[in-house]
Amino acid sequence: MNPRSTLPLAGILTLAVACLAPQSTAFFQPPGDPIPEANAAPRWWKGNLHTHSLWSDGNDFPEMISDWYRQRGYHFLAISDHNVLQEGSRWMSLKSIQSRATKEAVELYRQRFGNPWVETRGDQASDSIEVRLKPLDEYRYLLEERGKFILIPSEEITDKVEGKPVHMNATNLTEVIKPLGGNTVREAMENNLRAVLEQEKIRGREILMHLNHPNFGYGITFEDLAAVMAERFFEVYNGHPGVNHRGDDSHPGVEKMWDLANHLRVNKLGGSLLLGIGTDDSHEYFGKPGSRPGRGWVMVRAQYLTPEHLIRAMKAGDFYASSGVSLRDVQWDPVRRKLSVAIEPEAGVTYSTQYIVTTTDAELDQIGRIALTTDSLESSYRLADGETIVRAVVTSTRPPIDPIFDDQKQQAWTQPFTIVEQSP
Repeated sequence: MNPRSTLPLAGILTLAVACLAPQSTAFFQPPGDPIPEANAAPRWWKGNLHTHSLWSDGNDFPEMISDWYRQRGYHFLAISDHNVLQEGSRWMSLKSIQSRATKEAVELYRQRFGNPWVETRGDQASDSIEVRLKPLDEYRYLLEERGKFILIPSEEITDKVEGKPVHMNATNLTEVIKPLGGNTVREAMENNLRAVLEQEKIRGREILMHLNHPNFGYGITFEDLAAVMAERFFEVYNGHPGVNHRGDDSHPGVEKMWDLANHLRVNKLGGSLLLGIGTDDSHEYFGKPGSRPGRGWVMVRAQYLTPEHLIRAMKAGDFYASSGVSLRDVQWDPVRRKLSVAIEPEAGVTYSTQYIVTTTDAELDQIGRIALTTDSLESSYRLADGETIVRAVVTSTRPPIDPIFDDQKQQAWTQPFTIVEQSP
């Protein structure tokens, strides 16, 4: 029998008609339930944008660090090693790891992620064992989870000019930015910022650039912060105990620098506000003295947990910095010139909210003046005549779990808001 004639003619016609009939659209409809974020209102996401690992001068593996943050309720993390992205092949001697961290570091790493994950090479007899440092694009798939936790590529662009440190973090990079230096601190800031903005434009990608710990080595002045108008973000709180957060007799503390810089930027130069970020700047993960994790973070209000949506929200000023206090809501009403703050309280804790204002022609001691102090969990402040900038800081009666200076209390800092029309 001819095998080509086994299908009856009627069957062939039926099959042909079925092939020509309009296809069901069910295949092209979204299967299952909609993505939860699709219909959700914007919410607060917790994250840290300044962290270090064995890829530079941190003392633990990036997987271990990321897992630490993930297990403690953070939603996003940017490991920002100095002048490097976590990519390519990198090996580190076991002796160096143990010297920097602890003798148990690799064993803890092995216990957490398993023997097959931990790669080594070399000979134990000759004391030449090396451990492979995994790149971000390899380990992120073990840790990330939609709507719960993401990792964002980042770099701390680590520069030095006139003997002063100029460190700037770039979050959501695709390529390393080499520090470009300059003749002055301001020129170095501008050069590095320009390189990041160029990458953002070329890649069509949201990148956030912020200035780190301005009082570290007292390298950055408030005049510098005011002059480099294109830099819109800086660390108002950094959890490293060695960054001179409170200043000294000759240098203002970082919060005072913030108010001074914004007075110059907005009231004198007609520019944009400088916004404040909270970070850990963590390096130490084994209980050693120094910059440990969990001390500072940002809370960003966005609908989706993606780098792009988080960065857009931050560029819009919809975030606050924290060292322990949680806020339920922050609202700025530009028509009524009113800032409102609602605190998310903890049992047994009381709070004090201070509204900090600056006037157009304020004298030096009146820049960043406390206009209102209240113990209410929900409060607001309306700018009076002559006042142009307002921000709020909330302080609790509870100390941080891991304080960096004596008598420290948990705090949260809103962004500053102004009634002055801003230009970039």
